Amino acid sequence: MDRLKNLEEKINSAVERVKALKEEKNLLEKKIRDLEALLNEKSLEIEALRSEKSSIGSQLEELLNELETIEI
Repeated sequence: MDRLKNLEEKINSAVERVKALKEEKNLLEKKIRDLEALLNEKSLEIEALRSEKSSIGSQLEELLNELETIEI
C-alpha cells in the first residue's frame, strides 16, 4: 500500500513538473517572439539609417562639387 502511495506521489510530482515546464516553455517562446520582433524593428531602423546616410553622402558630394566650381 505504501508503495502505491509513493508511486502516486511521484506521478503527481512528475505531472506538476511537466505543467511547470510547459508554462516556462510558453513564456520563453513568447519572449523569443518579442525579441525577434524587436530585432526586425531594429533591422528596419538600421536599413533606413543606412539609406539616409547614403542620401546625405550624395548630397554632400554634390555640394562639394558646387563649391569647387565656385572657387575656380
